[in-house]
Amino acid sequence: MLIDWFTVGAQVVNFLILVWLLKHFLYGPILDAIDAREKRIARELADADAKKTEAQQERDAFQHKNEAFEQQRATLIRQAKEEAKTERQRLLDEARQAAESLSAKRQETLRNDAHHLNQAISRRAQQEVFAIARKALTDLAGTSLEERMSGVFMRRLREMDAPTKADFAAALASAAEPVRVRSAFDLPAAQREAVQNALNETFSADIHVRFETAPDLVSGIELITDGRKLAWSIADYLLSLEKGVDEILKKNDKPEVDANTKTGQRTHEHGR
Repeated sequence: MLIDWFTVGAQVVNFLILVWLLKHFLYGPILDAIDAREKRIARELADADAKKTEAQQERDAFQHKNEAFEQQRATLIRQAKEEAKTERQRLLDEARQAAESLSAKRQETLRNDAHHLNQAISRRAQQEVFAIARKALTDLAGTSLEERMSGVFMRRLREMDAPTKADFAAALASAAEPVRVRSAFDLPAAQREAVQNALNETFSADIHVRFETAPDLVSGIELITDGRKLAWSIADYLLSLEKGVDEILKKNDKPEVDANTKTGQRTHEHGR
């Protein structure tokens, strides 16, 4: 068989041309498209990895924030419980202190009321006793008793100590009005003369005397001049006795007041 080299050469040339044409117009664009697609896919994969990494970071940050929030919430709840417990205890302490203070004040009020009632009863009994004594002495008093009392008065006048006597003498010398001699009953003339003579002898002067009747006196007689008074009467004894009883009652009041003060101090210290 004979080979037609022209035909073979033409077919080779045609093949080469076909290969060139395929490579230039077909394989090249296809390869370029494949390369572009691979690059795009690689870029998208890189973007996806970046987004995945970013999403993981955001998830980690959110989880961290969530854990921090949970810790903060737990801390706040614990603090709120502790504060509520402290406030509850404080309110309970205040309520207990208020109740104790109120109870102490109530007891102190009851003690004071009882003490004041006892004092009022004691004073009323004292007043009634002295009022009865005065009334009884007033009913028993008479002219004869007043005469004997004037004798006692004149004796006291003559037995006056030197300073008192000098003081009365000065008052008598400077007095612009007569000396007043008061008695519960009208003294007889003889008793008046005796009192006048006792005054003249005591002060070595002619004393101008004005005798007065004072029903409010309880069996007694008194001398009054220029704001000074010399008296002797059962009323004076009763008054002295009343003062003594008042002093005793006041002394009895002091321990009660001191005890109440100490009780109040102890209550205040306990409340603090």
